[in-house]
Amino acid sequence: MGNSLFLGILLPMFLCLCFFGGFVNGLGVNWGTMATHKLPPKTVVQMLKDNGIKKVKLFDADSSTMSALAGSDLEVMVAIPNDQLLAMSSYDRAKEWVRRNVTRYNFNGGVNVKYVAVGNEPFLTSYNGSFINITFPALQNIQNALNDAGLGDTVKATVPLNADVYNSPEGNPVPSAGRFRADISGIMSQIVDFLSKNGAPFTVNIYPFLSLYGNDDFPFNYAFFDGGDPILDNGIQYTNVFDANFDTLVSALKAVGHGDMTIIVGEVGWPTDGDKNANLANAQRFYNGLLPRLAANRGTPLRSGYIEVYLFGLIDEDAKSIAPGNFERHWGIYRYDGQPKFPLDLSGQNQNKFLTGAQNVEYLPQKWCMFNPNAKDLSKLADNINYACTFSDCTALGYGSSCNNLDANGNASFAFNMYFQVQNQNDMACNFQGLGTVTTQNLSQGSCNFIIQIASLSSASIGPSLVVIAFLTAFTSLVL
Repeated sequence: MGNSLFLGILLPMFLCLCFFGGFVNGLGVNWGTMATHKLPPKTVVQMLKDNGIKKVKLFDADSSTMSALAGSDLEVMVAIPNDQLLAMSSYDRAKEWVRRNVTRYNFNGGVNVKYVAVGNEPFLTSYNGSFINITFPALQNIQNALNDAGLGDTVKATVPLNADVYNSPEGNPVPSAGRFRADISGIMSQIVDFLSKNGAPFTVNIYPFLSLYGNDDFPFNYAFFDGGDPILDNGIQYTNVFDANFDTLVSALKAVGHGDMTIIVGEVGWPTDGDKNANLANAQRFYNGLLPRLAANRGTPLRSGYIEVYLFGLIDEDAKSIAPGNFERHWGIYRYDGQPKFPLDLSGQNQNKFLTGAQNVEYLPQKWCMFNPNAKDLSKLADNINYACTFSDCTALGYGSSCNNLDANGNASFAFNMYFQVQNQNDMACNFQGLGTVTTQNLSQGSCNFIIQIASLSSASIGPSLVVIAFLTAFTSLVL
């Protein structure tokens, strides 16, 4: 009876806990650091561990980040930024990079480096071919340097690529017709051959959100996992753009003789602000569809089973370029201060609850900068708002965003406060030619959050920044 009870009831419960109790197998996160005020790296590493996250993808190999990861046993993908690719065309420079950023941490209690990302989406069409001729030599040199250092069996070099490196012809826009982009087909074949030779994965970034962005004709539900009208491809039904995109890559790889190559999804996620479709509800809907599929190892129609995936991203980054769109600063599942934005279940069971946030975060004092209601001369208000937004993050004011419904005074207050916080609440940073004033009243309203910035060592320890110098210069010119 006891054995029957165990086998019939307790064993299934035990297996459920083992396989689904903590975290989707193979799930990682992207840790970007393009922020004016950064959380201490050790705080972020602890936050990852507190939530059972075991893999992290970086965008550089910053020594403070790497030191914080030492001893954590987190599996790490370190990265070489695009502006360093040319230097890596020298094998000696590549060997030195590997020595300083991989071998250096390869000891008991060090950093568990699993991958080296060579560049980040270097073949984007918007780069106009700037990195096409230097990416493959850099990849070769880094992997060969890893091999020569005796690390090649455990550390693999890969190139995170945007999904725009492959497509299907306009006349047959289905996954099975996927091919690498014509202008880079030759170099892509070389890269794929080299990855295969070294047992390295193909890394791709897939963004269903971008299918919607700026394209009102795209079927809205097809960006998610719970209601898209199916598209037929040789008898296969595709009900979401993620599967279709992934399988377009599978077909492109098959066309160059590597249909079974391991594919890592280096980035996938949904932003929460900065666009009419970027909000908490849509982000939660997206993750509620993605994570259970990953937990069940469903794969895609052409590639069933387990897929290694890194969510993008971990924390909002208020200093990212907004050239692609205002949403770029709002990809995090955590806010700028390491606090969770919405309930989420990383085990993929949709038992949503707020993730554990960053602990012992220190904030600046509880004060805000607002539009001075007693200001008389408003002729320079637009100029001052523009200046504040140039050197801070006003993306939440955009159309369809969380602060889009503020009145004119509210817009000015939001802009002034964002700049005030970036400047660590320096009194001069809330003058704006008499148009701003400091208040201890929280100005937040509805979905619009007037933040208090964190007391970041990274911002407090530096000298006068270019932003401060620019502020003083511009302030003087405005006065004169």
